[in-house]
Amino acid sequence: MNKLDRAAHKAITQCLRLKPTDRFLLVTDEAKLEIAQALAVWARRCRAETTVYLMAEALRPIAEPTGLFREMARRATAIAYVLESRLEEKPFRSFMVSTARKRSRILMMPGLTREMMERLVNLDYTEMKRFTRRVARAFQDATDVLVENADGTHLTFSLKGRAWNLSLGDISRRGSHGNLPAGECYTAPLEESFTGRVVLRLIDDKLGRGVMDFERGRLVRWSGKGVSQVVKLIGTDASGLIIGEFGVGTNAGARLCPNMLEAEKALGTVHFAIGDSYGLGRNQSRHHYDALVVKPTIRAKGRLIARGGKFLI
Repeated sequence: MNKLDRAAHKAITQCLRLKPTDRFLLVTDEAKLEIAQALAVWARRCRAETTVYLMAEALRPIAEPTGLFREMARRATAIAYVLESRLEEKPFRSFMVSTARKRSRILMMPGLTREMMERLVNLDYTEMKRFTRRVARAFQDATDVLVENADGTHLTFSLKGRAWNLSLGDISRRGSHGNLPAGECYTAPLEESFTGRVVLRLIDDKLGRGVMDFERGRLVRWSGKGVSQVVKLIGTDASGLIIGEFGVGTNAGARLCPNMLEAEKALGTVHFAIGDSYGLGRNQSRHHYDALVVKPTIRAKGRLIARGGKFLI
């Protein structure tokens, strides 16, 4: 097997853990067809009933699924999303995630490249799992989280009572969803507690500095080309402007790059998302947009958790 084959083998047999009883829906496009082919080979070897949905460029961007696609997604027991990342297609991605959380399980790989697949998927996750669990424990039920950085980020919020999701490469249980590459832990801040400024380097694959000001969980002011594009897409949907996620990157092999799928996993970064909270908070939305903050200094439970992106736990 080459590197791509080995990574695909791990994704299908160890992450999704497909079985002959599974109905597997693999959603892809022409740009990612090579990766999808490798995944399909292993899905077939697992004897799962496999359907590949190839999205034609002429139909993109797709904001809403067709009726026929909705039926396929609802009948699937496992889904993989392997497409180029398109900002305008976030509502379509939200449909995929929300449907899978209710009925099946889903592996999300928007924007994944072959190089990323080969470098970051076929790994021994043992140490990353230990560290990710340690990070989540350090924040569990914290009522006094403070995040700052040299760019000007300054945020305070509470995580009291909120559950954590850990991205450890296991997407085998019904209702689970996650990314490959793996390597983050995330939750939803208490909405009313979330106040302050996010100064970001990347928002959903849009490079460049941006500023987002929050008051009691709601985005009230912003600047930067990428943030402005996101807010324009949200339009009048107020649910898209509510804080939905606080995440911490825990993958030492992930790099800062223009691809949020990898960048948000990079060690020494945190990210905040507006929109849907994936069931971890109160906010439900068809939108979900991640904003990356680099080299944070973090305090929680009266303890210094990280200084300038270096974790001290």
